[in-house]
Amino acid sequence: MKSFLLVAASLLFAAAPALAQKSTLHVGDAAPAIQVKQWVKGEPVTAFAKDKLYVVEFWATWCPPCRKSIPHLTELQKKFKDVSFIGVSVFEHETDQSKVAPFVETMGDKMDYRVAMDDVPEGKKNNDGAMAKNWMIASGSSGIPTAFIVDKTGHIAWIGHPMEMEESLAKVVAGTWDLAAYEKEKAAADALDAARNELGQKLNQLMKDEDTKGAIAAIDEAVAKIPALEKDFGVYRFKFMLDQKDYAAASTYGAKLADGVLKDEASGLNFIAWTILDPDQAYETRDLKLALRTATRANELSKGEEPNILDTLARACFSSGDAAKAIEYQTKACELVKGTRSEKEFKSHLEEYKTGKPAGN
Repeated sequence: MKSFLLVAASLLFAAAPALAQKSTLHVGDAAPAIQVKQWVKGEPVTAFAKDKLYVVEFWATWCPPCRKSIPHLTELQKKFKDVSFIGVSVFEHETDQSKVAPFVETMGDKMDYRVAMDDVPEGKKNNDGAMAKNWMIASGSSGIPTAFIVDKTGHIAWIGHPMEMEESLAKVVAGTWDLAAYEKEKAAADALDAARNELGQKLNQLMKDEDTKGAIAAIDEAVAKIPALEKDFGVYRFKFMLDQKDYAAASTYGAKLADGVLKDEASGLNFIAWTILDPDQAYETRDLKLALRTATRANELSKGEEPNILDTLARACFSSGDAAKAIEYQTKACELVKGTRSEKEFKSHLEEYKTGKPAGN
């Protein structure tokens, strides 16, 4: 079974390699130096200039959430023209940085800001790069993309996901940023991350032991202490309940999540829907109404542009007896994944909905 910690992180971040250590770089500290191997795009930045603002963002060619954030960073660079945006490629697979330049070239105007590659010493691992060590690992940032706002004094004003950066950046630009208040907020967020990681590791071990009952108990205990954890781990509790064949209670809990902490969370709603619909699971009872409702809401939130969510919605429609709608949604999903690894699988689903039986039968 896929690591629960990694699954949770993938909703927003892509997990970076083995970064667990005590943080030594914090908000308010002086920003580390810029140490890169090569500038791939834009004018080089060798040092942070006084009275100038910077955004240093970390990404990798293999990271889906990074690809999603790149156009947003370009929009922010255009909006905040006096801020220098720097995208630094880190944690490339097996230290192979040869894909970085072609990737940037392919992105074209969608990646319209400075881009550089981390300085990884010859023969070292990808997390031995100067930028990876001195920024990401030092700050305890365990996933990419991650962005750092560097203020006009050369100190770190903000650390987080680039898709959540705009409001904070606007305040830093306007000179209204309350660093002290943010430090308290960041400390609380870091504490939540620590609790999330602890629970994730506990669940990984419980699932290795195939102890779904223990996993449910672990989630309940953690959520009782820190209610915010339900947003991340409620979906797994829902799946464990189905695995234990507690179908009625699972449906009630799934509906509670859909109407509560996950009502505006497309990934979580999609997880619920696909868990119900997954043909590889031998569930005797499937709440198709809940699956259709959560898949429909997930598609609304993603504006019909996420192929995996469309794939789930198509399955929900087909399972509910609406083959026409299933074909409509699956056709769009196939168009969105054309040329990717998912194309063959998605086309087989479309064939199933057209013929009324699994492809190949």
